[in-house]
Amino acid sequence: MTWLPFLLVLLSGLAHASWNILLKRSSNQEIFVWLLQVSITILAAPLGIILIVAQGIEYPGWWFVLGTSIIHVLYFLFLSRSYMHADLSLVYPLARGIGPILVPILGVTLLGEEVTTVTVLGIMTIVAGIFIVYWLGRVSYIASDPVAFFKNRGIHYAMLTGCAIAGYSVWDKLGVQYVNPLLYMYLLALGTAIGLMPYMLFKHGLVSVRKELKINLLEIIIASGLTFAAYTTVLSALQISQASYVSPIREIGIVFSVILGATLLKEPLSRGRIAGSIFIVSGVFTVGIS
Repeated sequence: MTWLPFLLVLLSGLAHASWNILLKRSSNQEIFVWLLQVSITILAAPLGIILIVAQGIEYPGWWFVLGTSIIHVLYFLFLSRSYMHADLSLVYPLARGIGPILVPILGVTLLGEEVTTVTVLGIMTIVAGIFIVYWLGRVSYIASDPVAFFKNRGIHYAMLTGCAIAGYSVWDKLGVQYVNPLLYMYLLALGTAIGLMPYMLFKHGLVSVRKELKINLLEIIIASGLTFAAYTTVLSALQISQASYVSPIREIGIVFSVILGATLLKEPLSRGRIAGSIFIVSGVFTVGIS
């Protein structure tokens, strides 16, 4: 992997961790995430219009935009439902760990990408680090009743979330070959905002939406900028590098979230978080130099 896509993915991880800090501080995470998409749709509208007029979109590009919007709607629904039925510390490692495992498999079988033995070792190290960060202190709990653990609906939704992550990672690798990454991200946000609207209004109502806007309007605007930057840099990296490499390296965002959580939110730096972060960093650089 060359230095440019590697650097882009690292910057994406930092931006992703930063907007997730704002998400954690919000009063209603589901509405906050939806309003991010709405904010991008409104604030980046001039850019989207200019790019459509200046560059247009090749015919297959519209199908990729539609497809990624549907996958992202499913992603947000699966993620929110997983948190409804299980703790974040159980759900997150499955949701984030399945993607780096599936994407290289899909990249090789569907995209014809090549993955070296060293890359596989790096990916395995990253995945191990993710589970260490979140599960080190819960291994005995999971092992005590693994049947009940895997019967948990939250775990099912977490696994579906991971599959959605793998799905849009491979899909978007193809999509950005036809659409400018900035325009692709804008249309993705537009499609996701529209697709999630019925669910958000039905479940939460306008009163809750207005409340979130009143409390966190500035945070929503800042987070929308960070979200746009985070995924646009990933899309740019996908244009010039393999999805099998980009997807696992994105998990460096977990290390940034551990650091930001400790410094800004005063979250404890447990042995699991430190050890897992070391594993993730080691795996990221292993994939990067392979």
